[in-house]
Amino acid sequence: MCTPRLCGGGGVRFLETRERTLVGRSLAIRRAIRLIEEAAPTSAPVIITGESGTGKELAARAIHDKSPRHRRPYVAINCAAVPETLIESELFGHERGAFTGADRRREGCFERANGGTLLLDEITEMRPEMQAKLLRVLEDKKISRLGGSGEVAVDVRILAASNRPLERAIREGRLRADLYYRLCVFPIELPPLRDRLDDVPLLAEEFIRAFNLEHRKAVQGIASDCLDALNAHHWPGNVRELRNTIERAVIVSKAPMLSVGDLSTTLASQPGSELGFMVRLGSTLEEVESELIARTISFAGGNKSRAAEILGVGRRTLYKQPDRYKAYETNGHSNGRPPRNGRNGLT
Repeated sequence: MCTPRLCGGGGVRFLETRERTLVGRSLAIRRAIRLIEEAAPTSAPVIITGESGTGKELAARAIHDKSPRHRRPYVAINCAAVPETLIESELFGHERGAFTGADRRREGCFERANGGTLLLDEITEMRPEMQAKLLRVLEDKKISRLGGSGEVAVDVRILAASNRPLERAIREGRLRADLYYRLCVFPIELPPLRDRLDDVPLLAEEFIRAFNLEHRKAVQGIASDCLDALNAHHWPGNVRELRNTIERAVIVSKAPMLSVGDLSTTLASQPGSELGFMVRLGSTLEEVESELIARTISFAGGNKSRAAEILGVGRRTLYKQPDRYKAYETNGHSNGRPPRNGRNGLT
């Protein structure tokens, strides 16, 4: 099992931001954190790539927070979430009367981020004509509000992010090559969680600590059965999926340690999560029943009331069971997997 902060041994890198922490011991994430630390003190544009849920916006925030501009505004815009008809106004602002409904002048993201940092998230979702206008602003450091005749000087550091491979986006016409070369001064790639599984326990403990505070819980760590299930998962949603998983587990947990029973059904049923056992012919009914009870108590994190509910029996039935189950209910949580029953081959 793991306990908070005890997973952070040698080789662990922490990078604090105002909101959350980038943390890991794997080579891939330590390399990414090093690049973030090197890029932060400069004014160079940065492109952050990685699958959805790998922490691109967190990395962008870390770059801003560690930069000389950290006291100035940080503005983020998701280019995929803004309709094509509004993206120019969102970025550069508009004057009163510029279009139907524009009843007053409005500053865009560039003016709001003046002196600070602007994150253009999912930049490959911006239409090419808009990318051409963006390129002109990056080179001239001036914007023109929609419906306006003058120019406004802006001093903004640009960070861009995408969950698409950028070279492929260029080939597909989703990203202008000239804009790519203008922005790609300092590229940073964030690895998917499946390529940094060594970081799962460390990340999980960070999330437990955060959600203990948020939800007023007192979870102390992760039992081995739960950790096995987490390590067996493929994590298509990456760190975001792990974060949501741990939040749910912390909320539903009734024991000091998270057990596999606190996970969603999808994760709990992963191969290697020890949710079943084999019964060999020749085992007695008493032995099979005994093994099932022991493993269910372990699955329930040592909580006999919960185990009884799962088995569909009364609590008194389990409380009357032999002392062999004591190992699985110490301090209300599992101390590990039930041992193999060697005599009759229960595994």
